[in-house]
Amino acid sequence: MRILPLLVLIIPIILSAQTVIQEDIALKNGTIDIPGTLTYDTEITEQPLVIYVHGSGNVDRNGNQSALVTPNYIRALSDSLVQRGIAFYRYDKRTATASNIKKILPNISISDFVADLLIAIDHFKEDPRFSSITLIGHSQGSLIAMLAENDAVDRYISLAGAGRTIDKILVEQLNASNKEMGETAKGYFQTLQSNDTIETVDPLLLGLFNPYMQKFMKHWASIDPTDQIKKVKVSTLILHGDADIQISVGDAEALHRARPGSKLVIIPKMNHVLKTVNDQTENLASYTDEKYPLSSILVDTIANFIKP
Repeated sequence: MRILPLLVLIIPIILSAQTVIQEDIALKNGTIDIPGTLTYDTEITEQPLVIYVHGSGNVDRNGNQSALVTPNYIRALSDSLVQRGIAFYRYDKRTATASNIKKILPNISISDFVADLLIAIDHFKEDPRFSSITLIGHSQGSLIAMLAENDAVDRYISLAGAGRTIDKILVEQLNASNKEMGETAKGYFQTLQSNDTIETVDPLLLGLFNPYMQKFMKHWASIDPTDQIKKVKVSTLILHGDADIQISVGDAEALHRARPGSKLVIIPKMNHVLKTVNDQTENLASYTDEKYPLSSILVDTIANFIKP
């Protein structure tokens, strides 16, 4: 059964520029709350709309995950693109919304994130204020956006997206810091290929393989992004920063090879949270501090793709 979106509340907020407003929009997917914010310029008729799809973790609509992890990169991208005449919708991931936690933990799956995005697409697809819909999928969201792409979507942007299955990426990340943990995680993924349960999990890896995450990780690891991007029908832009320490430039290149006709842009000094950084110290600090600037090349490249 298809779950229809339910619009609960719209609250317009006028920003400093008199013609730019924010609307807080409370969508629902069944009993799951999906609150978000739409920002747009009221003086521009039929402007293009971006729907932003967040990466892994408990990411809110601003790009933050706790009181201490506040890079605000999604909010910064929204503000920058709205200044270029592009409307922007960003929403709290279902895992970032406290009212959802007890409802989702036992059986959460990648398909749930896809369903939430489809609710947002469905809500805006007939909105006369907007001339087109572009999905920007960041990190895990790159895959989610691929899976959700449908006839209502006009353009697709993969931003720091994986070009391999998640088991390969996580094992690589763990190997870089602790080879023993990497090998243990590799064994866990092999176990999940034939079972839904890992009997005993190393305490150091519980963040990835605690009991309620095991089916989720199994499903996620079964989806190859290079297979999925071949199914994307709309104009495709693949963006990656050469300072990304989570996902390699090689992943972006793999997506580009798998999607003939796509455009690939590697952005100098941009890291995984879309900030311009000059060294490893700044790279790590930018995950928790919003003072580091959003990549201007990123903004220009996205704007030129959406409004050629």
